Amino acid sequence: MSLTSAVHDSLPYIDPEPTPQQRAAAQALIDLELQPTSSESTHPRLPPLLPSNISPLMLAEHDRIASKKALNTIDTKRYEELDAPEVNGNDAASLAVWSGALTKAYTTQTYLSSRLANLALLENYGKNSWLISNAQLEDILRGLEKELAMTKSEIDDVVIARKNAQEAVGPEIRGLEEGWRKTVGRVLEVEVAAEAVRRDILERRRRGAR
Repeated sequence: MSLTSAVHDSLPYIDPEPTPQQRAAAQALIDLELQPTSSESTHPRLPPLLPSNISPLMLAEHDRIASKKALNTIDTKRYEELDAPEVNGNDAASLAVWSGALTKAYTTQTYLSSRLANLALLENYGKNSWLISNAQLEDILRGLEKELAMTKSEIDDVVIARKNAQEAVGPEIRGLEEGWRKTVGRVLEVEVAAEAVRRDILERRRRGAR
């Protein structure tokens, strides 16, 4: 199940959409907050960065990656059966070569025998264990997918309930807003009428004074 199919709705349903000027002002504030801070504006209590100490091996590895060279770190020849050395004679040098070749041959033979034994054990017993492990992982995955589907369903229910609640009180809010506007208009009308009466009284007093 894709995580992008989840519904995340936090916008109102009854309020008007913001104007382009309001959106631009909000985006300007967001961009201001997201601006990267320079090293001069960091907190004075922050410790300085430790100097980098890259080993020559890491530098060589970076150069290899930059040059796109293949990584040849495993010598497969050590896992192959050795051939007899090409030496002639029975002198000490030849005996040393044969001794070294026999030592490598014994080591290689021990490794190959152990490898064959391990492959045989894997063929006889490891396959079932591997399949059981895969089945257990599939059960865990199915459980997580089920939990994810339930969570997504709960989110959808909350979004739908929120939308229905907003739409249910929408007429009441619009009515209150309209009543507020009418009340404000009447207050302004009363203030205008009071100002007109005040001016009328002042004008009559001026006429009486004359």
